[in-house]
Amino acid sequence: MAGMDLSQVAERLAARRPASGTYVVGVTGAVAAGKSVFAQSLAEHLAADGERVELVCTDGFLLPNARLAELELTNQKGFPPSYDHAALRAALEGVRQGPTIFPGYSHVTYDVDPALARTLDPPDVLVIEGLNLVPTHGPSLIDTLVYLDAEEAHLEAWYVDRFLGLWEAAEHDPASFYARFRGMSRPEVEGLARMVWQKVNLKNLRDHIAPARAQADLVVRKGPDHAIVAVEARG
Repeated sequence: MAGMDLSQVAERLAARRPASGTYVVGVTGAVAAGKSVFAQSLAEHLAADGERVELVCTDGFLLPNARLAELELTNQKGFPPSYDHAALRAALEGVRQGPTIFPGYSHVTYDVDPALARTLDPPDVLVIEGLNLVPTHGPSLIDTLVYLDAEEAHLEAWYVDRFLGLWEAAEHDPASFYARFRGMSRPEVEGLARMVWQKVNLKNLRDHIAPARAQADLVVRKGPDHAIVAVEARG
């Protein structure tokens, strides 16, 4: 996403900013939509204007893998029941008032990692990216919600590429979640990634993630190379 022009997005965000207090911007969209890279680029863009910006992820609010196994939710990781909704709401409320702990998540071990937790003072802007940003109970604690939109075929291709990249990186990292797949051939791993996409991530997208598009304040449309092709304001 290097060289991506975020000025139009930043302008739309500025127009929706509250008069005072921490401005909470949510970035959501499908698995593999590029939320992390987009949110990082957005945070850097806003910080370049002198804002004190913090970036966090909802992955830290997933239930630990052991707890998901106890609840028989391992195959629904990323679905709404797999999150600690109360903890996420408490953190978003707390960070507007004082130092607040945001838990961390490792995409290498594929689990919540206490060592990655961070304590944040109230920033000028908090960018939070990930799933589970549309509340099921109570009012939203997000001031502006950005939805990253892309064709399902592009999303699947991005997911498979990411899966293969993590599988390749696991060759020299036995602690990686993806190390368990190192005994498989590349075509077998690609087939596994496509199966996971079709049976898990696509279902989550259609049933739980895509509905957030209608509730988003901004919809950022991405092309096959992740470049922004359109920005649509809602409401």
